[in-house]
Amino acid sequence: MSRVQLALNVSNIDAAVDFYAKLFGTGPAKRQPGYANFAIVDPPLKLVLIESPAARHGGVAGALNHLGVEVTTPQEVQEAIGRFSEEGLSTEVQESTTCCFAVQDKVWTNDPDGTPWEYYTVLADASGEVGLGCSTEGCTPRSIEESGTPGSAQSPSACC
Repeated sequence: MSRVQLALNVSNIDAAVDFYAKLFGTGPAKRQPGYANFAIVDPPLKLVLIESPAARHGGVAGALNHLGVEVTTPQEVQEAIGRFSEEGLSTEVQESTTCCFAVQDKVWTNDPDGTPWEYYTVLADASGEVGLGCSTEGCTPRSIEESGTPGSAQSPSACC
């Protein structure tokens, strides 16, 4: 099953988890310090909360971290890479990267305004991680913007 991912910066992870659990009627699928994700069945949504008080401002300013589509298999990620390439989109590919308490295969691309989107699959849990295992600043695949050329670049430091 594929589902859209919405990753939000939040100023207080505990308050956000409490709110979103009430809003969607389900608790988080994974909870770590400064991080939570919800695997919501209806509507199909992967909601990721990342505690980042410095990035988060009142209202919607600073709320969006990145967007994504979670797919079931690594093959679906490879198919997305091929489709993006055929369409001339610049991409950044990451294979077996540990990020957001999970080992993942993913491909990044940015929309015309620079909003980062990822297609990804979770290969394994990495709950033993200390911290997010990545820098949320790495969520914007800067190498895509800088190169300006379609294709893929390996960048193990960027992530979720």
